[in-house]
Amino acid sequence: MALSSPREADTIVDPHEGASNPWMEDRIAMVTGGRHGARVAVVDRDPDAVIGDVSRDEDCRRAVDETVERFGGLDTLVNNVASGDRAGLFDVTPERWDELITLSLTTAWLMIRHAVPAMTASGRPVSETAGGGAVVNISSVAAQGRGPGSVYGVAKAGLENLTKGAASLLGPQGIRVNCVQLGAIWTAMAAREHRRRSVALRTEGTSWDAAYAALFLASDRARWISGHVLTVEGGGLYRGPMHDPQGTPEERRP
Repeated sequence: MALSSPREADTIVDPHEGASNPWMEDRIAMVTGGRHGARVAVVDRDPDAVIGDVSRDEDCRRAVDETVERFGGLDTLVNNVASGDRAGLFDVTPERWDELITLSLTTAWLMIRHAVPAMTASGRPVSETAGGGAVVNISSVAAQGRGPGSVYGVAKAGLENLTKGAASLLGPQGIRVNCVQLGAIWTAMAAREHRRRSVALRTEGTSWDAAYAALFLASDRARWISGHVLTVEGGGLYRGPMHDPQGTPEERRP
C-alpha cells in the first residue's frame, strides 16, 4: 500500500508515551528550531517560544540568559536549526552560501559558545552525570557526501567535526557533545513509499526516532559517551542489483 505525504492533520504518536522514570527529570534543556521530564526552552522565531534568531550572536546570548533567568539554569542544548535548501555546491551565490552555512553550522557554534558558561555554572558533580551538561547536534546522512554535493551536506559535515572538536575541548569541564545523524525520516520533503523501500529495515522513520536518539545522548544513560555521531537511518541504503528497493525480498530473489 502506498504511503501518502503527511498532511497538516496527520499525527505521529509517541510509542513510549506515559512511560515512567523520565530520562531528563529535573533537567533544563534548550532546543533550537522548535520532553521527557525536562523543562524545555524552545528558541525560535515563533512568538510562543523564547524568541530569537540563532544566526545572530546577540540573540543567542540573550536566549541563554533568558532561559537561565526563567528556569534557573541550563543542563542540555539541542541544536536543531537547519535549512531545507539542498542547493548544489555551485548553484548558489556567495551570499546564499553564507546563509546556508550559517543556518546549518554557525548557529550551533554560536549557541554552544553561549551555553557553556551556563552549563558549567549548574554545579552538577561529575559523579552524578558526566559533568556540567550535554550538547546534542542534529546532523544528516548528507554529511557522508552521498550523491551530488550540496551546501547542506558540507555544512552538516562541518557540524559533525564541530561536535568532535567541542567534545574534546569541553570534556574537561564535564560537558558531553554528541551528534545525531539522521536519514530521510517521515516529512513532506520526500516520497514516503520510495523512502521506506530504500532502507535496509524496510520501515519508515519518524521524528520520534530522531527524538529518542537525541534523548538518549542528552541523558545520564549516555554519561560516558562524547564526541560520537549516532546514525539513525534504518540500516543504510540498499546497494547492488540484489537490493532493488522496488520489490520485497521475495520479489527480488532470482
